[in-house]
Amino acid sequence: MLGIIGGTALLQARLPPLEIIRVATPFGPAEAYIGKIVLLNRHLNRTPPHQINHKANLAAMKILGVDRLIVIGSTGSMKEAIHPGSLIIPDDYFSPWDIPTLHDNDVFHVPPSIDPGLRAELAGIIPEAVSGTYFQTHGPRFETRSEIACFAHDTDVVGMTVASELALANELGIKCAALCTVDNYANGIGGASAPDYDEIVRISGQNGDKITHILTKIVEKLA
Repeated sequence: MLGIIGGTALLQARLPPLEIIRVATPFGPAEAYIGKIVLLNRHLNRTPPHQINHKANLAAMKILGVDRLIVIGSTGSMKEAIHPGSLIIPDDYFSPWDIPTLHDNDVFHVPPSIDPGLRAELAGIIPEAVSGTYFQTHGPRFETRSEIACFAHDTDVVGMTVASELALANELGIKCAALCTVDNYANGIGGASAPDYDEIVRISGQNGDKITHILTKIVEKLA
């Protein structure tokens, strides 16, 4: 079954009717919407990024039978050439802090990966999207100009959630790929100042039709 996890961008999409259920997991409860797909809003009840229970969310996906997962994240561009409004399908990620794992009490090593087959299918569905490296920070604050400048040479977009979801999906044996909407320039890129969250939500709202269209195509092709 296809699963989709989203956040700020997902809130702007118009989705088909889905039934909301509460799923008990070893890591706490999670709420998901089920129908032809399983959909989960990581910011349900306005949960900030640093307090999202990623373990419960991903465990719920596994319990509900999800074996292919697309995670959608709102990001800031770390390259002047990647304009707001762009779409990125990451081929790698950089997340050296607060790496979540389901194996806190045993020795278990899983090589990190983004499923190449699922990623290729996603690229075929969204040909306008380009590759890039996702950089995850802890949040909830945005990054300083110095932080962005330090990592902009090797990464392309910055967010606070997608890498954690990719890592846990990997541990659970769920094929996973990501799609990132670029909603702003990161702090200091192209002369931009620190992002404003309300402005990001406003821009995401303007892209509601685009996100709905993309989600519709993903469900049609992959569900």
